[in-house]
Amino acid sequence: MTPPATRPASLPPVPARPTMPGPHRLRMWFDAAMGYLPLLLMAALAGATWWLVKNTPVPDEPRAARPPRHEPDYTMSRFTVQRFDTEGRPSTFLEGRELRHYPDTDTLEIDELRLRHVDREGRLVHAVAQRGLAHGDGSEVQLFGGAQVVREAGGPQDVVQNRRLEFRGEFLHLYMREERVVSHLPVTLRMGDMVVHGNSLRYDNMQRVLELRGQVRGTLPAQGAASGEGPDAR
Repeated sequence: MTPPATRPASLPPVPARPTMPGPHRLRMWFDAAMGYLPLLLMAALAGATWWLVKNTPVPDEPRAARPPRHEPDYTMSRFTVQRFDTEGRPSTFLEGRELRHYPDTDTLEIDELRLRHVDREGRLVHAVAQRGLAHGDGSEVQLFGGAQVVREAGGPQDVVQNRRLEFRGEFLHLYMREERVVSHLPVTLRMGDMVVHGNSLRYDNMQRVLELRGQVRGTLPAQGAASGEGPDAR
């Protein structure tokens, strides 16, 4: 017998070699990629802009300026302040135990105030009080507690306006430039032998006017009352 014919074993297929794209196909891919490049750049720019907006610090909203607080910016103890007139002559001396300056109102608060001032006629004016409040420019001084203002005598004493003049009260308001003394509280006026009490006061040295209002009472010298000399009392 003849043996059956045997079939030759099949061999595995040989894989095809990868073919390299030709230059024409590479050119097509490159052109396609370049067509999408502007879109990619715009997307990147939009993303960067969004990131900057999210991470950029937001400036604080404008805040309203706070008004200055009523607190002293400097103090002085056992002080003396001297002012001069336009001609360079000493006109005002201000002394006290303690001084506090408030910048919001430009005022000086003074404990145990003592003041000396030379008026336009060269007469000396004294003022004392437990506490004082003065404008920074020295134009006004308010006296609180045991207030006393004395204008010393000057010139011929037969003229009433030249005699020593004294005011006393719990509150006196001095207007230095206008040479006025004002008070809405009771005041005692003394001029020589004349002593008068009133519930309020307005004295103007330049206008030669003196007003005492309310329950006015006092003692007037007989000679001054008979001759009609003296400042107006109302």
